Amino acid sequence: MQFIKPGINIDFTGRRFKAYTLSFALTIMTIISLLIHGGPNYGIDFSGGLLIQVKFTQNVPIEKIRSGLNQMGMKNPSVQNFGEIANSEFLIRTSGSEIGGESLSQTVTKSLQESTGAIPEIRRIEMVGAQVGQDLRTKALLAIFYSLLFISIYISGRFEMKWIVSGIIAGALMSVVYLLAIFNTGIPLLITIALIVTLLLFGYMKLKYAMGAVVSLIHDVVITIGILSILDIEISLQIIAALLTLIGYSLNDTIVVFDRIRENLIHANKLSMEKIINKSINDTLSRTVLTGSTTLFPLFALFFLGGEIIHDFAFTMIVGIIVGTYSSFFIASPILLLSEKTEIKKSK
Repeated sequence: MQFIKPGINIDFTGRRFKAYTLSFALTIMTIISLLIHGGPNYGIDFSGGLLIQVKFTQNVPIEKIRSGLNQMGMKNPSVQNFGEIANSEFLIRTSGSEIGGESLSQTVTKSLQESTGAIPEIRRIEMVGAQVGQDLRTKALLAIFYSLLFISIYISGRFEMKWIVSGIIAGALMSVVYLLAIFNTGIPLLITIALIVTLLLFGYMKLKYAMGAVVSLIHDVVITIGILSILDIEISLQIIAALLTLIGYSLNDTIVVFDRIRENLIHANKLSMEKIINKSINDTLSRTVLTGSTTLFPLFALFFLGGEIIHDFAFTMIVGIIVGTYSSFFIASPILLLSEKTEIKKSK
């Protein structure tokens, strides 16, 4: 099925510097938002604490709910509406887990009924210890990092036939990160340094395709997290699952473009590298638009009709697919072109 007529020639590579400017601006916004919020807004899965979802039979002010929680001994609880305001349903979060035991539900029900004068219905209670939350956060970051390294091995092996070299680099980095993680080294900083070292090694070893793919995937994850931070959306296990899914989706788009570049390097080798890359992107444009559209339709249905529980997951997927499609055109392939030009200059 051809959604876009064959022979279209949009100058993607010619617009790469505008795309770099846009990506740079979004990255700066991400950094500023993370600094303002003191890092990602981790949910209870990663920060530890107590989460209670409660519904009342009538409208009650949030101040009275917070007052009842304070009387229970909950320190600085966060209370916000869940779903439609008219439903009188709330999410209660507290960073501490001072209140516990099997009678927690009865204690919360009694305290809230006394402070609000309305009968509460406890719909769910989740409790995560601080240490458990920290362990989950560490494992989530490592999962994203390891997935990027395994992807780099696959890309290098498939397009440059350098399985052993990329495998040794990735294996050494994974081992170092794993060993340092055991000694409670700061994981975010450690992974950031490891990714920078990875890209430098890829550049030194001339793994152009792997570098383009990894830079594109890092770009997608960073921009998506930045948008979540700007909108103050919590990073939960669902969001991590969405990010890992997006890494695979974005990689699929990138591989399709890279495959066409490899074919055109053989069949259209009289063209310059810039024209070959531009032709390859245009050749796969119809497939990319169709794949993205058919993926976005059910995600929009989940976003608008799936309810609050899956709302953040669907939103993350929507943002990630849009950013991932954009990066396949304007980040991964232009990085390949940049690497090629740098290599030519060095050889001269």
